[in-house]
Amino acid sequence: MKNILCLGAGLVARPYVQYLSEHGFHVIVASRTKEKADQLIKGLENAESIAFNIKTDDDLLDKLTGQVDLVCSLLPYTFHVKAAKVAIKHKKHFCTTSYISDEMQALDEAARNARILLLNECGVDPGIDHMSAMKIIDAVHNNGGEIIRFTSFTGGLPAPDCNNNPFGYKLSWSPRGVLLAGRNDAQFLLDGKKVTIPGSELFDNCEEMEVPGMGVFEGYPNRDSLSYIDIYSIPETKTMLRGTFRNIGWCKTLKKISDLGLLSLEERSFEDMTYLDLMKELVHSDGDVTEATANTLGLDQDDDVIHRFKWLGLFDTLEIPSSVDTNLDALCYLFEAKLQYAKGERDMIVMHHEFHARYDNRKELITSTMIDYGIPNGDSSMSRTVALPVAIASRMILEGKIDLVGVHRPILPEIYEPILSELKRQNIELIEVTSPLS
Repeated sequence: MKNILCLGAGLVARPYVQYLSEHGFHVIVASRTKEKADQLIKGLENAESIAFNIKTDDDLLDKLTGQVDLVCSLLPYTFHVKAAKVAIKHKKHFCTTSYISDEMQALDEAARNARILLLNECGVDPGIDHMSAMKIIDAVHNNGGEIIRFTSFTGGLPAPDCNNNPFGYKLSWSPRGVLLAGRNDAQFLLDGKKVTIPGSELFDNCEEMEVPGMGVFEGYPNRDSLSYIDIYSIPETKTMLRGTFRNIGWCKTLKKISDLGLLSLEERSFEDMTYLDLMKELVHSDGDVTEATANTLGLDQDDDVIHRFKWLGLFDTLEIPSSVDTNLDALCYLFEAKLQYAKGERDMIVMHHEFHARYDNRKELITSTMIDYGIPNGDSSMSRTVALPVAIASRMILEGKIDLVGVHRPILPEIYEPILSELKRQNIELIEVTSPLS
């Protein structure tokens, strides 16, 4: 029996462990909180838990890595390189779902020398988006065509039947990560022109987009799309835009949140301060804070944004926790309190690619769309679509069906073909539609 070390027992870990244990692999779940790992493996065969802290337990990491055949890090991205270096030392394959950092890419030569694979970006976004896009791009190229336009948007959202709060959003991953994403600059290619959007203007640059069968969402650009021109090997494209879907109203609300300074990471004290006190400080008023906030933001008092602020608790006399030391984390506390899924509610992942393909005598519009729902009282769609690709990859690597070395993301046919085929067997797939373009 092959052995796998899963570092972390967070939101997406259970589908990873469950899939691999059901396919005959022994999985060790190492978590700072052993009780969380115990709960995660409850009812699963071929799984065990162990207390482990990536920050301090260097000897234990070394020992565990030496005992297994593959390591998967589901920890925060800042710890992946540390774990990958130990995997290289012991010549053990390594997987994660996070973006390839410069520090991870720098391990490519060492991984090749150790004859191991460091597979990154093998979740949903990044992950399934890469694989489903490259499947179409490679097919177009293999048939003598070119990709002259590519857009790709993904969103983790409440299922329509569970979309019952003013934000149109609930948390299926880290609330801090959600808010930090609203600070990122974005750059992309649009009709042959490079466009750069500062983080402070990110939510001014969203547009309404229709997804077949699902209706209209807001889409806004996500980080650096330009690098994917080379990653996807489409130098011919005139448009390359990757972005995020949210429900209508999100962008306007997050823009006003940003304008107020609520996304600030400047450290400060909130001793004996309530959320109402914080808002008075931000709008420079000791009077009617609702009216002052609306005036500061150029809104009517009955604007939907003001209603969302009230619902979230920004005008309440709730004391800000003593552990909080930035405006963003004060806001994060309210997000975590108010934007949770209730028991029995389900989330969904919406992914939609659009390609303009050009051949000698014709053009085509190719769309590829995935709508995946969470299981009520079971695994969320977010956890399944993040964890199953890397679980399948772990299985394929240990079965010898993926035979690569060095640092990779799943953009090669020998990686994406078997993973996409197995995802389809797990009822996760993108539906492709091709139509002529004039």
